[in-house]
Amino acid sequence: MSGIVGSNLNIKGSGLVAKLGTDGQVLTSGGAGVTAAFEDLAGGISWQAIETGSTMTAVAGEGYWVNTTSNACTITLPGSASNGDTIIFADYDRTWGTNGIVIDSNGLNYQGDDDSFDVEYGTDGLALKIVYSDATQGWIPILDEDVAYVPDLPGNQNGIFGYGDTGSHSSLTNLVSNAGVVATDVTGVGTARSALSATQYGGDKGIFGYGGGAAGNLSMTNLVSNSGVVSTDVTGVGTDSRMKAACAYGEDKGVFGYGTPPDLNITNHVSNVGVVAANTTGVGSARRSLGATQFGGDKGIFAYGRIVGDVSMSNLVANTGVVATDVTGVGTARQSAQGACGYGDDKGIFAYGYAGGNISLSNLVSNVGVVAADVTGVGSAREGTAGCEYSGDKGIFGYGYSSNYTAVTNLVSTVGVISTDVTGVGTVRSGVAACSYN
Repeated sequence: MSGIVGSNLNIKGSGLVAKLGTDGQVLTSGGAGVTAAFEDLAGGISWQAIETGSTMTAVAGEGYWVNTTSNACTITLPGSASNGDTIIFADYDRTWGTNGIVIDSNGLNYQGDDDSFDVEYGTDGLALKIVYSDATQGWIPILDEDVAYVPDLPGNQNGIFGYGDTGSHSSLTNLVSNAGVVATDVTGVGTARSALSATQYGGDKGIFGYGGGAAGNLSMTNLVSNSGVVSTDVTGVGTDSRMKAACAYGEDKGVFGYGTPPDLNITNHVSNVGVVAANTTGVGSARRSLGATQFGGDKGIFAYGRIVGDVSMSNLVANTGVVATDVTGVGTARQSAQGACGYGDDKGIFAYGYAGGNISLSNLVSNVGVVAADVTGVGSAREGTAGCEYSGDKGIFGYGYSSNYTAVTNLVSTVGVISTDVTGVGTVRSGVAACSYN
């Protein structure tokens, strides 16, 4: 081996893989079962530790995960190169769209231009593979493509019931685990109130909004973190009102709609960072005491409520947040229909309410927003209940008023079947709101 002179060599033979230095010294070696990292070396690319700096110098034959979460990165290429020299750069945390990379070709050409030209890449999820050709063209990208972000949780895993009427206004909350188990009371945060509504936003967080309190109708909101912590009051935007409904849309936004007094058809959109927008002139019949749920993965639906009498009409919400005109209702007209939630990844369900008396029937919503006929209810007939998603594809209804305040809950399966009563946990109350979080 002492006679070998030249660049580092990779030698592979039966039972042996070795990298030799310029003096023939064995730098690394292995037999059968060689590590994946060394196989990368043998394949021509050696992947380096995650790069987080604002500057770095690249070496031919190496691959770099470039993490620009905190800052952009200027990359200096080798000052000399040979035909076939290869370097790979990849966006580690899908942040190049915010903080990109700048390539300094260090005296060599890049796609035929000298290093006085700017070479910048600013696309999230980009993978960039460059190969050196010759002095004329220099470094040439042979791969320059963003990779789609694929992982997606099947809905939020946890839920929260909050606020409500116990005979007086309340601000306490109860968390719901990813197994549908309701926890004991958590001392409330924010103004005590009831007849409010709630929705998820940002893909993994929630928001309570509006309602009626000791001082009258309100427009304040309280954000819910992705660990279920409720924040202090945020000064409200939009008309002070109660008996609204709310649902998510567009995968990461939400909308509050309708309510009273007087009967309203305005909406207030919630951004993906939880900011509530000013009133949007409503579409559809002004009404109160209705419900809303997400369906189809990125759309929503408002349904039921009361105008002069109880109604069963619905209004679809597009994945852009646009509310559609009235759709003639299916199922028993009713009010106090806040009980609604998603299930089965892409469907929804309305349940319980008041129609001349407390009821326990339900109506399923398909993944295209079609409301089905009444299904005979399971569990205690009641009004003023709330519902939310849990475990990604199941739902839960809880609390309400039957012959008295209750804390009873009913689980909803992945196919929309409501279970029998589960003995309630926490303070009995009605007029609560609920949403999911992750």
